[in-house]
Amino acid sequence: MARLYEYQGKQLLRASKVPIPQGEVATTPQEAGKIAAKIGKPVAIKAQIWAGGRGKAGGIKFASNPQEAEKVAGELLGATLKNLTVEKVLVEEKLDIDKEFYVGVIIDASREVRAPIIMFSTEGGVDIESVPSEKIAQVTVDVLRGVRLYDALNLAVALKVPNKNLTAIAQAIMGLFQTFRAYNCRTAEINPLVLTKDGKILAGDCRMAIDDSSVFRHPELGIDVAREAATPPTELDKVAWQIEEGDLRGTCYIAQMSPEIKELNYVGYHGIGGGGAILGVDALNRQGLKIANYADTSGNPTAAKVYRAAKLIINQPGIEGYMLGGFIVANQEQWHHAHGVVKALREEIPKRPGFPCVILLCGNKEKESMEILKEGTADLPGRFEFYGSDKVYETEFLAKRMKALILEYRKDRGIREQ
Repeated sequence: MARLYEYQGKQLLRASKVPIPQGEVATTPQEAGKIAAKIGKPVAIKAQIWAGGRGKAGGIKFASNPQEAEKVAGELLGATLKNLTVEKVLVEEKLDIDKEFYVGVIIDASREVRAPIIMFSTEGGVDIESVPSEKIAQVTVDVLRGVRLYDALNLAVALKVPNKNLTAIAQAIMGLFQTFRAYNCRTAEINPLVLTKDGKILAGDCRMAIDDSSVFRHPELGIDVAREAATPPTELDKVAWQIEEGDLRGTCYIAQMSPEIKELNYVGYHGIGGGGAILGVDALNRQGLKIANYADTSGNPTAAKVYRAAKLIINQPGIEGYMLGGFIVANQEQWHHAHGVVKALREEIPKRPGFPCVILLCGNKEKESMEILKEGTADLPGRFEFYGSDKVYETEFLAKRMKALILEYRKDRGIREQ
């Protein structure tokens, strides 16, 4: 899922006629001060990061005037909150809150449901998981019928919302669902949906995530990488996404784990299959090795896709080795992996003589794959070790071999252990 920032979600809500606080996004303290002056009242300065719990982490502050808003924004911009760098802040009017509600829409993918579910609660401002079930009303959406205003009214009535607030809350619920549907969301929530002391209903905060497969429909959102991530995409992440975006045959997932490598013991990691590949990562960690990236090429990808993935992984500055961890006896035809990896190695290894490569490839066409790997690298100046199904469970052995080859590589280059 591709997550949106709060300010992006609120722009979509406003288009669906859900009232939002007056405000704008700023990237500099000066912009924040100008926005606060335009609002003309006390403001909230909210860090825009892909993480919950901003308030407790100090990511939401208040200012009573433009000068104070500029100062507060200066403290937040560039700061690190929940391991994320704050690059933007949302400056919006401070709300005089009387009551907080929650409304959310999720996809229930279970076999029995397979439909959106709208949830409403009179306990907003906290995680919905912590709210008692008797304070939550929900409805399963018939995707052919859609949602009617009286469906939203029934949710509010079920929790005894006062009559004077029913219509406004129901309209906010409707607006959230319309946004969810129009932008192909996997999740969308307003938390809290605020009732102010002067009787207004406003979306105090929101979180949304767009389905990966539908991001191409919404270029106006400016999503660089159509995957959920805890951090904004790096340049490597963006290039990696282009591999997947341009060829849907099989999977090519690559995520950069360490954008800047300044020490030894980093390996470019290329997995096949999620769970088994993680076992390989754990084994490398136990040998004191770290992964510069995590990758997965599975689902019978083309040789061209594997080649582009391997080439990107090997080209990470600072890594000391490449490991293809196919810790799974796959039914996909593995010679596609062999052809793709050989092409990448033939282009890259001559640039870095002695570079260590440990390759485990198991499954359909395994014998042919081993022949392709051995013949294709026979004249290359690298350190290669190839393994098949007999070593598929030997994670510790393979990690030790990776470590041993790296130590030899360092010795050749006159590098001592840090």
